[in-house]
Amino acid sequence: MKIGFLTCVPVAIGVAGYGIAFGVIANQAGLSVAEAALMSATVVAGASQLIAVELWADPIPIGAIVFTTLAVNLRYSLMGAALEPWFSHLSPKQVYGSLFLMADENWALTIRDLRTGSGRGAFLLGSGIAIWTFWVVSTVLGALAGGVIGDPTRYGFDFILVAVFVALVAELWDGRSTLLPWVVSLGTALLTASLLPGRWYILAGGIAAATLEVIRYE
Repeated sequence: MKIGFLTCVPVAIGVAGYGIAFGVIANQAGLSVAEAALMSATVVAGASQLIAVELWADPIPIGAIVFTTLAVNLRYSLMGAALEPWFSHLSPKQVYGSLFLMADENWALTIRDLRTGSGRGAFLLGSGIAIWTFWVVSTVLGALAGGVIGDPTRYGFDFILVAVFVALVAELWDGRSTLLPWVVSLGTALLTASLLPGRWYILAGGIAAATLEVIRYE
């Protein structure tokens, strides 16, 4: 767990920039500092949290928020399934406790670590604690500074998460065999985005790549 935490700290610092942006936007949407912090502490999902506060209104459009965040977060079912072979020897309490703290960034780091044969089942938990800590603290800072910062895109906060993901993807590159599923996933996501509203392209791209890998290695 300690190794997971320390390994993830540099990535978590990048996530903190995104957390500040969320805190600012949550403050502008009318959430208090405590409400924004509580959302970050219990949801731990940047994209869906941003969607929720962007749709925030009076009355709150509960149906639209639930439907849209469901489309975004369904990818976690695929990500969790990818970890199943390494978690098969852990208790349900250990598995679900770790999965609660799973984010895109520490999932990618965990996959990379487990592929080395380390067998560190607690890596996801340790790295998740790092993500959670920086995410909550940065949300509070952003919410407190919301009135001062204004539009967070002026400072490039909106690009921070993109840069983090690019770095993580580069780490997961595994030679030419990786290229085909990536291309299929990208093509499917772009096609789905042009045909369907919302964020269903995320799930569609993941399912397409997963299906291809199943067919290739049957």
